[in-house]
Amino acid sequence: MGMEKVLEDLQSKIGKVIHQSEWMHISQEMINAFADATQDHQWIHIDPERASKESPFKATIAHGYFTLALYPKLRGLVDPENPPYPNTKNIINYGINKLRFTGPVIAGSNIRSNCTLLSAEEVKGSIELIEEYSVEVENQDRPACVAQNIMRLYF
Repeated sequence: MGMEKVLEDLQSKIGKVIHQSEWMHISQEMINAFADATQDHQWIHIDPERASKESPFKATIAHGYFTLALYPKLRGLVDPENPPYPNTKNIINYGINKLRFTGPVIAGSNIRSNCTLLSAEEVKGSIELIEEYSVEVENQDRPACVAQNIMRLYF
């Protein structure tokens, strides 16, 4: 499917959820690995014993930026066997318009993404998508992360 057809298809889906991921388990080991990679070793993320006593959540929580960093995986952008737009040469994360961390991801939680298409337009030989990435936490009313992510699809 060429760029024009993909653009037409996407424009018909504006305002709709276009992707919901499978549930993903967030372990303490994953949180620790992110802390090591970013050198952000705050106790609220990596010290379960202290967090059980001092944290308002009574457990460690994932870094907000870890939740955001899971976007390519949860959005289904990194599976070479199942690309979301098969005829693209490149899918580039172009930026974020708005980002909020609205709730915690407690270690041991399950999360999934819901992506709603906000816009799709041709920009400089690509299709620029803006979608709302909302990270749902199982058994929690508020999402953990809500971001307006911008992607460009190159054909």
